[in-house]
Amino acid sequence: MPADARKIAVYPGTFDPITNGHVDILERSLALFDKVIVAIAVNPRKQPVFSVEDRAGFIRDATGNNPRVECDSFEGLLVEYCRRRNAGFIVRGLRALADFEYEFQFAHMNRRLAPGVDTVFFMTDERHHYVSSSLVKEVASLGGDISGLVPAAVERALASVFSKQGNPP
Repeated sequence: MPADARKIAVYPGTFDPITNGHVDILERSLALFDKVIVAIAVNPRKQPVFSVEDRAGFIRDATGNNPRVECDSFEGLLVEYCRRRNAGFIVRGLRALADFEYEFQFAHMNRRLAPGVDTVFFMTDERHHYVSSSLVKEVASLGGDISGLVPAAVERALASVFSKQGNPP
């Protein structure tokens, strides 16, 4: 891995949708890295609410189009994507012990597959430790208040999606 790869990190996820917890991890990672690529994972087994383009737009909006943040999408092995993008680090957030056990396995497998790519973990801010994209979508689909959990653009988009489906906004 070239020396400049040590300054580039990939923050992978489905981000369907991005939450304020994701934004917090992203902003904190910028203190360590020159560039963070938010890599939207395309998983054909999942049925996302928002398109990749919509999710990228929400990310750009939430970060104020920060020039040090790039949005992209990928399929396949994360470490292969990191190699293609010349990234030396993977950024992951941890909410609870269950997240650690899951992420610990992936970090070791990724390290085995790509010894030059390290995983950096950020503990989620206490304000966001219980928030997940799945939980936000479920609450929004039932008409619950998600303000403060997601960026404003995401809140509006979820209200629009679920009101069109006949669910309360």
